[in-house]
Formats: sequence, C-alpha cells, structure tokens
Amino acid sequence: MQQLREWARALGFSQIGISDIHLAAEEPGLQAWLDAGFHGSMAYMARHGLKRARPAELVPGTVGVISARMDYLPRDTAPTWVHDETAVLQDPQRAVVSVYARGRDYHRVLRQRLQQLADRLAAEVGPLGHRVFTDSAPVLEVALATRAGLGWRGKHTLALSRDAGSMCFLGEIFVDLPLPVDEASSAHCGSCTACMAVCPTQAIVAPYRLDARRCISYLTIEHAGPIDIELRPLIGNRIYGCDDCQLVCPWNRYAQRSTLPDFDVREPLGQVTLLKLWAWDEAEFLRHTEGSAIRRIGYTRWRRNLAVASGNALRAGPQADRGSAALDAVTAEALRGALAGARGTACDLVREHIDWALAAPAADATTPAA
Repeated sequence: MQQLREWARALGFSQIGISDIHLAAEEPGLQAWLDAGFHGSMAYMARHGLKRARPAELVPGTVGVISARMDYLPRDTAPTWVHDETAVLQDPQRAVVSVYARGRDYHRVLRQRLQQLADRLAAEVGPLGHRVFTDSAPVLEVALATRAGLGWRGKHTLALSRDAGSMCFLGEIFVDLPLPVDEASSAHCGSCTACMAVCPTQAIVAPYRLDARRCISYLTIEHAGPIDIELRPLIGNRIYGCDDCQLVCPWNRYAQRSTLPDFDVREPLGQVTLLKLWAWDEAEFLRHTEGSAIRRIGYTRWRRNLAVASGNALRAGPQADRGSAALDAVTAEALRGALAGARGTACDLVREHIDWALAAPAADATTPAA
C-alpha cells in the first residue's frame, strides 16, 4: 500500500490509513447522543440513526475504508497563529470566520481528490466498487480515522494527531476490496480538559460528548432559526463557526500548513470588520462566497449572525483581564446606524436579531485617537 500512500501525498493529502468496518462499539454512544437530543435541529442525524456505525448498510458490499487527512492551515500561516487568532476574538469590531472556511469549500477539494485517488487505485488493481465521502453522508469519520491510525478522538470530539493536531479535514473511500488494515491510534489527551474549559457556551458537556445545541459552530451554521437569547452574548464576534477548543489544544502547536492553494485565505474573509460585512447586499454575499463553504448558510443566516456579533460589539466594555476593549464612539455610532437602517427591509428572523442588537446599552465607548 506504499504506492497508495504516495499517490495520496501527491494529491495533497497529509496521511491516509485503512480500517475495517467494524464500528459496533460506537453504537451505544451514538444512540445515547441522539436520545439526549444533542443533535438539535439536524434531523438527518436521527433519521440515519445507527447507519452511521454500519458502513455496509450505507454502501452495500463495503469491506474496508480508506480514511484520508488533509491539513488546512493556509500556506502562509504565521508561527504565532494561535496568539493572533485569539487576539482577534478580543477585538469587538472584527468579524471572525473559522479558519477552515476562509478558503475554498473543503467538500469540493476533498471529494475531487478522493475520487482521483480511487481512480488511481482502480487503474492499478482493476475495477472495484467504491464511493467517496467528505462530511457528506452518515459516516462516523472520526471513529474510522481512529481505527485507520490517523489519530484519536479528542475530548472536544475532533480527530487529533500527535504530528498535526486537529486543524485538518477528513474524507473516506468505501471499498469492496479487502486491504491490509493499519493499527488503530491510542488517545493522548491525558488529564487535559482545556477544550472543555474554554468553550464559550460550555457545549462540551463531558469528555467526548458535545451538545450541538450549544455549540457556536452549530448555532452559526446549521441552526436556521432564532439563536437563544441566553447564548447570543456568548457568541462574541464569531459569525461563522468557532475555533476556541482548537486554539487552546496543546497538540495544535504541531498543526501543519496545507500544501494546497485552495485553503489560502480569500479576501475579505481574513481581516474584516462587522461594518464592512454588514454593508454587503445579497448579490455581494453570493459573489464573495462563491466556491466557499460559507455560501451554504445563505444570506439570511449570514445577516442574523452579523446582527448578533454587532449586538455583542455594542455591549462590549473594557475588559483588561481579557485584553479586550470597547468600540470607539465613531464605530459604535456607525454600527448602530447601519443596523437601524436595515431594519425596515429585513425579514422577521433578521429583524428580531437587529432589535436585540440595538437594545444593547451603550458601553463605555473609547474615543478615537487624535
């Protein structure tokens, strides 16, 4: 299988591994997670049920799975990236998009390259039944990756590697060809609970157990309705996803840069203000998010998220212990004016969040420097 690994590396994958399909041990935990309602409004999770732990039910004839890891830190990521990302979270006027979503839509990148890898394998061994996936079907990706030796499940539920942390995407090729399997990974989180402690909404309710209903990634991406009022202040300036549990993870000191230009930061998603993004009309939103994973949430959710972050910015006061500061008076006034100006034409969902934002008591805004 060394040749397969070389092909994968040439296609931009960081690592591949091969596992069997025996995931019965995962079924009790999956069922308990569903029974607790932790999947929130993601009805498809309950609809597929235990099929996630039964690869041969998803793709009949499957006897093995090739799991692939692709690192996604942009190629020009600075050595100080964790510090830099953490600092931006304390700047209330800035809008924060999760690192993984600042480049090209990973679904497209991985799917195309997984298919190329499958085609290379078929050309070598002859016709084979296969199907490729990347976060696109009822697949227990982390469990399969763990069995394939790509890492272990961290307490934040993401896949972790000693050599690359968790800043990576996973993809799979289900095959009907018996292949030699790799040794499963062991866990190396030890007693560390940093990811649980740092979660703004305390969505990691226990080690390896995430209540998606409280997760900022779920709230800003998957959830279509109003965001619970109690959770809005905790979202801060995050408008698409959340990286907090990864930023604090010690293993991400080893996170690897991508070898592909696909995950380079697209302007203006790297360093951008809430005001600038609020000024986009729907046509601009679609233009700027073409080929991006962000487009899938649509303009309405995008505006809802921006309204929440804007409300938090208007509420922000100096917090010396966290290194954050209030908006300057000019920015605060401009933000209030922009929100108020859009209220009359906003849909009900966005209007509700605008009203919540505008109800923010004026913080002790700083005056702009002379």
